Amino acid sequence: MYDIKWIRENASAFDAGLESRGAAPLSATLLAIDDRRRAAIGRAQASQERRNALSKEIGQAMAAKDLARAEALKAEVAALKDALAAAEAEEKATVAELDSALGGIPNTPAPDAPLGRDEHDNVERHRVGAPRTAATLGFAPKQHFEVGEGLGLMDFEAAARMSGARFVVNKGGMARLERALGQFMLDLHTQEHGYTEVNPPLLVRDPSFFGTNQLPKFEDDQFWAVTSDLFDNFEPTPGVDLKDALRASFRAARYGLIPTAEVPLTNLVRESILDDKELPLRFTALTPCFRAEAGSAGRDTRGMIRQHQFTKVEMVSITTPETSRDEHERMTACAEEVLKRLDLAYRVVTLCTGDMGFGAQKTYDLEVWLPGQDAYREISSCSVCGDFQARRMNARYRPAEGKSTRFVHTLNGSGVAVGRALVAVLETYQNEDGSVTVPSALAPYMGGVTRIEKAA
Repeated sequence: MYDIKWIRENASAFDAGLESRGAAPLSATLLAIDDRRRAAIGRAQASQERRNALSKEIGQAMAAKDLARAEALKAEVAALKDALAAAEAEEKATVAELDSALGGIPNTPAPDAPLGRDEHDNVERHRVGAPRTAATLGFAPKQHFEVGEGLGLMDFEAAARMSGARFVVNKGGMARLERALGQFMLDLHTQEHGYTEVNPPLLVRDPSFFGTNQLPKFEDDQFWAVTSDLFDNFEPTPGVDLKDALRASFRAARYGLIPTAEVPLTNLVRESILDDKELPLRFTALTPCFRAEAGSAGRDTRGMIRQHQFTKVEMVSITTPETSRDEHERMTACAEEVLKRLDLAYRVVTLCTGDMGFGAQKTYDLEVWLPGQDAYREISSCSVCGDFQARRMNARYRPAEGKSTRFVHTLNGSGVAVGRALVAVLETYQNEDGSVTVPSALAPYMGGVTRIEKAA
C-alpha cells in the first residue's frame, strides 16, 4: 500500500518502479483522483467556515432586530448545508476510489532487484551440492509420484474420489516421512534460528488477506468458506442487482482458508504500535495451506508439486527499516540450512522485477534439484516487503528516540514447503529397487526407520 503523499513527491520513481514490473505508469491517474479529493476537502472547509461566519452574522442581525437580513442569512446557511454535504460526499467517494486503486498496485522493487520480464531474467546467486543424475545414481531416476505409487504409499486416485484433482493421500511410511520433515524444520527454526513457534488460525477474514496483499488482486486464488448466516441475514436491496447484492453479502460473511501461514503470522502485529526494543520479532508455523491455483491450469497436473492442499513451514520477521535488508539475508540462510541438513542439491536465484510477488521489494528463490525431473524447482521464496504490508495493516513501532511512530518492515519466507521437500527426498534418495533411504537428519523423527519400502 502506498502513501499518496509519497507518490506526489516521487512520481517519477513510482512510475519507474511499476514499469520495471511490466505495468503502466499510474501516478497521473492517482494524483488526479487525489486532486479531486483535495478540492472536495477545500470546498467542505470553505463551506464550514462560511457557515460559522454566517452564524455570527445571524446573531448580530437578530440582536439588531433586522429580521429581513437574518432570514436572508439563514437561507444562505441552508444552501451552504447542502453544499457541505455534497463536498463531504465527494471527499468520501474519492477516498474510497483512491484506496481501491492503491490497494491493487504492486510494491516498488528495491533498487538492487534485477530488471527483467519473467523467470528467464532471474539471476543465479550460487549453487550448493552436486545434482544427482542417472550417471551418479547408476539407474534412471523416477519422478516422485512414480516412486510413491510404486511403494503403494501415495494414492492420488483415492484423493480424487474424495476431493477431485490436485490432492493426495499419503499413507504409512510416506505419511510419517512427511510429518518428520515438518517437525525437523520446526525444531531447526525454533531451537537454532531463534523463531517463535505459533499455532495460528487457518481461517481468517478479509482485512487480514488485504494486509498481506492477497486481496484484492488474488481473490480468485483463495478458497472461501461461509456459514449459513450468509443466507439467513441476506436482504435484497432495492435497485441493486441480485448478483451484486449476493456477492457483497458473501464477502461480508466469508472466511478464507490461509494460502500460507504468512497471512496470520504477519497479521499478529496489525493495528498495533510496538516498542523498538521488541524488534525483530520472528515467527514460524507449520500449517496446512490451501490454494485454488486459479492461474495454473495445465501446470504440474501429476504429483505433489502443485496441490490445492499442502503443508508448509513459514517464517515471518517484523523488523525496523534499518535492519530489514540484513534480516532478508538471515532468513534466506535459515531456509538454506534446511536443504543443507537434508543434503539436497539446490541453487539460489534473485528474482527479477517482472517475476517478483505482488508485495515484495526483493525476493530470493531456493530451487531444489529433482533428479526425476532433471531440473531445479522452487521450494522456498524469501521476500522483504519494506513497509508495504505494514501500511495495509497499520503496524507501527516507536523508535527509542523521537515521539513519532514509524511503520515496521515485514519479511516472509518458506522454511520450507514440506510437500516439495518430500518430493525432493523421494527423488534424491530413491534406490534402484524402488525403496527410499531416509536422510540422516530425519533419523530422530522416524523411530529407527531408515528405509521406506513397499507396503506389504
